[in-house]
Amino acid sequence: MSAPHTISNRRLALLLGGLAMFGPFSIDTIFPAFPAIGAQLGADKVAMQQTISVYLLTYALMSLVHGPLSDTFGRRRVILGGLFVFLLASVGCALATDMGTLLLFRGVQGLSAGVGFIVGRAVIRDARDGDDAQRLMSQVSMIFGIAPAIAPIVGGWILGWSAWPMIFWFLAGFSLLLIVAVVGWLPETHPPEARQPASPRHLVRDYVGIVRNPRFLRLALAGSLSFAGLFLYIASAPAFVMDLLHLDEQQFAWLFLPTIGGMVLGAFLSGRAAGRIEGTRLVKLGYACMALAMVANVGYNAWAGEDIEVPWAVLPMMLAALGVALVFPILTLAILDMYPRQRGAASSLQAFSNLIVNAVVAGVLSPLLSHHGLHLALGMAAFTLLGWLMWQWEAHAHRRRLACPQNAAALEPTDQL
Repeated sequence: MSAPHTISNRRLALLLGGLAMFGPFSIDTIFPAFPAIGAQLGADKVAMQQTISVYLLTYALMSLVHGPLSDTFGRRRVILGGLFVFLLASVGCALATDMGTLLLFRGVQGLSAGVGFIVGRAVIRDARDGDDAQRLMSQVSMIFGIAPAIAPIVGGWILGWSAWPMIFWFLAGFSLLLIVAVVGWLPETHPPEARQPASPRHLVRDYVGIVRNPRFLRLALAGSLSFAGLFLYIASAPAFVMDLLHLDEQQFAWLFLPTIGGMVLGAFLSGRAAGRIEGTRLVKLGYACMALAMVANVGYNAWAGEDIEVPWAVLPMMLAALGVALVFPILTLAILDMYPRQRGAASSLQAFSNLIVNAVVAGVLSPLLSHHGLHLALGMAAFTLLGWLMWQWEAHAHRRRLACPQNAAALEPTDQL
């Protein structure tokens, strides 16, 4: 097995991007199948929405465990275990004949789906440093960003020639392909001498220490809240595309292609900017893009009322996604660098905060706001504003630390455990 530093960025980015993709694929490929699944299993739109919220809740709960497990047992072993469980859960979903069984196996999918994304981020920081880490993170983000764009399109194609269970057979096949790729390509990036002891007491101690750090909370919430504005539209995609825009299940690309196009472009620009533009400046540019998107989105929806249409209703998503993609790698690397000995745990807690927010968006806010375009636009604007306020709070605290270095310990708990 090759050493991590000898593997090219391209191969590592392809593998880690693929590992990060199967989580979004689990959400977005089934969107076009909502009417078919609901009709066959006797579930209404609210019940179908729970296939997303149940998945996200279990994903969020298990995200607290994936990272620490990889800190203890190694990255590669934990990734392979998660992929195998996901494969079995996908088969269970494909064979489900009632809503209760489908929700059960969707929950099991959620328990395993985060392993590639969460542990993969720790792999990036294990294998690369500084600007190289930002470039690799951006490349992975570009590949990861493609998933929400193509997943509903793939789901629509599958429905065009087969029934909805074939979508879950496709997910099972994708996870099997990833197992083969990990076995052949991915080295162990977390050697035994760097691993943490398998102790629940140590895990709780580490988590308490991280959660008590105001800087971690500010950075994690800045990323989670900023992305939640986009995720509100992703979670509301069936209602937004089919009910508000009056498109059919084959036309989800109208929402996802501009959104993911902006995300991929932002990730590309972030990678190109590594070592050339300071990270804080990139974050400012990202929030400026999100602010412009927020104004355009609210303005268009207020003007158009009930008659929103493509492309105008989806163009602001592209600019907002570009801004999120500029911001997210900087925030993530800042969090991972705070805890070099507990990168898995830090990645898990960041993912947990993101997923809890997304679960609330999918299970509570999306059903409430997805009946009107202006309501969705205002919800997105509120999340963007809250994310920016978290970042401003962190920037202010950082200036205080620089101005009064002798008081830094009193201002913030220690970054490294």
